[in-house]
Parts: sequence; structure tokens; C-alpha cells
Amino acid sequence: MKQVFLPAVAVALLSLATVSFGQQISREELIFLTPEWKGERFPDGRPKVPDALLKRMKLVTHEEAWATMKGSNYKYQYAEGWQTINPDSVLVGRALTATFMPGRPDVHRVTDKKGHEKDGRVKSQNAWPIDMLVKGDVYVVDQFGMHEDGPTIGDNLGNSIYAKTGNGIVYEGAIRDIAGLKEIGGFTSYFRSYHPSHHLNNPDGELNTTLVGINRPTRIGKVMVMPGDVVLGRDGAVTFIPPHLVEKVVKTSEIVRLRDMFGHQRLREQKYTPGQIDNRWSPEIEKDFSQWLNAHISELPVPKEQIQDYLKTRTW
Repeated sequence: MKQVFLPAVAVALLSLATVSFGQQISREELIFLTPEWKGERFPDGRPKVPDALLKRMKLVTHEEAWATMKGSNYKYQYAEGWQTINPDSVLVGRALTATFMPGRPDVHRVTDKKGHEKDGRVKSQNAWPIDMLVKGDVYVVDQFGMHEDGPTIGDNLGNSIYAKTGNGIVYEGAIRDIAGLKEIGGFTSYFRSYHPSHHLNNPDGELNTTLVGINRPTRIGKVMVMPGDVVLGRDGAVTFIPPHLVEKVVKTSEIVRLRDMFGHQRLREQKYTPGQIDNRWSPEIEKDFSQWLNAHISELPVPKEQIQDYLKTRTW
């Protein structure tokens, strides 16, 4: 009995020590694909941008993020044309990705079998990635634009997602139960369409979708989204920011925000002309800006310590 039992336990422990599902990328491969990120990671290798940066990201605009990333040769990070829930709120978090394809029975069966044998999962495949979500995540799903008989997310899974993450979703496809989803406070979400139907996942009957990837590179619109990218959803559109560029995007946004506040105030006061503010600032204006920062350091919408660091680098 021992000779049979012990190897079985060893196999089970080995399975638990590796990835949760056959569709999930390995830690080694995910680290390989995100080499620019030098900070903390989740146990599965997904980059973990600090919460403090996520909080500061909420004031960043798409224009600021786009300009900074374009300067680093990241040209395809913006996706538009969404329907939204809570359109006046800002969605910020770390991407956990899932990729579905049109249902295919043979692939679906072996995927189910592997997932069930590895973890004893009896839930349908669309629930597997949701089980992995944690606070600060955004569930980013490529549902290949599936509309009728496509929705995998309604108000039940929506409540689960929000309870786990405190966030909403970015969903390349249709959702259902939209009235119930709108009742979830803070479930700021972006999706392509609404349909009252739901997906079916019986490989021996009706089958609409098959899960082929968890925390792998996926496509949303024209964007390649990597697990751990920071999602910025606001003003009807979504930007995906590579982890290693997040701090640069945030700091650039804060400097632009401060300079705009100063410039607008001085224009209202008629101290400078639009031509002086729109062009490269003179040393006199730069000196005035530094003095203005010091005078208002406790009132500005940028952390005080960040303004102090910024002032240290200035020579006027």
C-alpha cells in the first residue's frame, strides 16, 4: 500500500507546486517575457507593481500615458470603442489575463480533464481564472468579440470578481445581466457588447467557447496585453502600461499636471502671455514655477515627497 500511496501523494504535491491549470503560463516563461520588470512578482511570476503607484495612476490621463510610452517605442497600448459600467469612474489595476477561443470539443475535453485531475476543479472553465484573482487585479479577457451565446460573465461572476479584486473587467466580448452588474458599487468595467444569452460549455452538446490561456500574452483590440500590465480605464477608453514604464508614466504625468496648474493660474492672473506658456519656458518662468511649488507644496494633487524629489533635481 505504501508503494502505491506515496508516489500518488508526491505527484499531487508536485502538481500543486507548479501552475494551477494547463493553460497557465509557467513562472519561468512569464519572467522571460517580462525582462524589463525588476521589482516584486507574484508567486506565479506576474509583475506586482506597488499599490502606491496604482493609487497615483488614477490621476493619469490617456494622453500623458500615450506620450510617455510612445517615447519608449510602445505604440500599441491604447484600446477604444467600449461600452462601460460606471463611465465616470477610473479603473486602475494589474492585469490578470484570460484567452478564450471558439469552442472545440476535443481541446475542451482534454483541458477539462487536465484541470479537474490537477486541482479537483468541478467548476466550468470560465471560473478558473476568476479563482486566481486578488485585490488590485483587473480581469482582462479576450473573448474574441463573441456576442450571441458568448457571455461568460454575468452578475454572479461579477460579484465574485469585485469581491476578490475591488475592480471591474476589460472584456473583449459580450456580457450579460447588465442591470445586476450596474448594481455592484465600484465595478467599473469595459466591454464590447451586451446580450441576454450565455455561453455553453458542454463538449458533448452545446459548446461556444474554450479557455486556451491564463496569464499568457493576450490581445485586446490592437494591444498585446501582458499579465501584470497596469490597466488604466477612463473616459471611455483603456490603456495598458507595461510594468517597467509605470513609474515613468506616473512621474511624467505629475510633472505635466503641476506645470499645467501653474501655467493656467498665471494665465488667469495675466502674468504671462499664452505664447510664453505654450513655448519653452524662460529661466524667469522656471524660477517662478519652483517658487510656486514650494509655496503650495501641501495643497497640490501630487504627493508632497514627490514634489520635494522633483525640486531637488531643479537648479532654479
